[in-house]
Formats: sequence, structure tokens, C-alpha cells
Amino acid sequence: MSIFDYIQQGGTIMYILLFLNVIGFTIMISKFLIFNKETKNISSTISSLEKRIGHHKNDKSQESIVELAKQELNYEVSTMEKGLNTIKIIATISPLLGLLGTVLGVLIAFRVMSQTGLNNPASFAKGISMALITTVGGMIVAIPHYIGYNYLIGMIDRIEVKLEKELLGKLL
Repeated sequence: MSIFDYIQQGGTIMYILLFLNVIGFTIMISKFLIFNKETKNISSTISSLEKRIGHHKNDKSQESIVELAKQELNYEVSTMEKGLNTIKIIATISPLLGLLGTVLGVLIAFRVMSQTGLNNPASFAKGISMALITTVGGMIVAIPHYIGYNYLIGMIDRIEVKLEKELLGKLL
């Protein structure tokens, strides 16, 4: 049995999970590439931050310059974080979608059993199959997204620490 047969047996829920999987992996790969590039170009980001802070440096105390630097740094990091919430949402709702498919599959199985009785087990096997396939599908989508989200958060935390250390080292 091919993967497309499983997706088809899982019904609409599996198509939704497949769609979410494609979106999530696209975001994760692009963010991984962006964060790798950012890690290599920390000095250019520091220069950009210094220029933004430099416009206000002359008329401020050292304390306010540090506060301004932290604000600019937070803005830079929040810009990099865009899209990570989507990955987190996909990791969170995928098991719930799998559970929804499970409930729908069992509901279909019971409906068929109530209409045809228990004489022909193959008649309600489609509902049970849908229930099991969507559960597995939800977990297959959720697990790598959860891992990817946490890995990317770790990457951005390391970038933030490097940026803060270098920027404050240059300003003070």
C-alpha cells in the first residue's frame, strides 16, 4: 500500500495534515537557512544595530544607550522569529486533527454498524481504518515540527546571545 493510499483512506483530515506538513517544513527549512546565514553574518548585523543606535548616542547617558541597544536587539530578534509561531501551531494542532479524524472514523464505523449490523465486519473497517490512519498522521506531522521548533528556538537564542554580547561590548 502506498502513502497516497493511506492519505486517501484518512480522508479530508489527512489532506489537511499533508498541507500543514508542507507549510511547516517550508518554514522550518527557510528559517534554518536564514539563521545559519545570520550566524555567519553577525558582524554585519552588529554594524546595522550600531548605526541605528548611533543616531541617538550623542544626547543619551550610558544607561539609556544600553536600554536603547536592548530595544533594538529585541526588535531584530523578533523580526527573525516571524514564522516560528506557525511551526508551533502546526506541532500543537496536528495531534488534535489526528484525534478529530479518529473520532470521525469511529463515528463512521458505528454508523455503518447501526445500518448493516455486525454480520459483515468489512463494512465498518473503513471507519476504523480512517480512525487509525489519522491518528498516526497527526503524530507524524506533530513530532518533527515540535523538534524543529525547539531546535530553531535554540538557534535564535544562540544568535541573540552573540548579538547582545558583541553589541554591548562595542557600545560600552
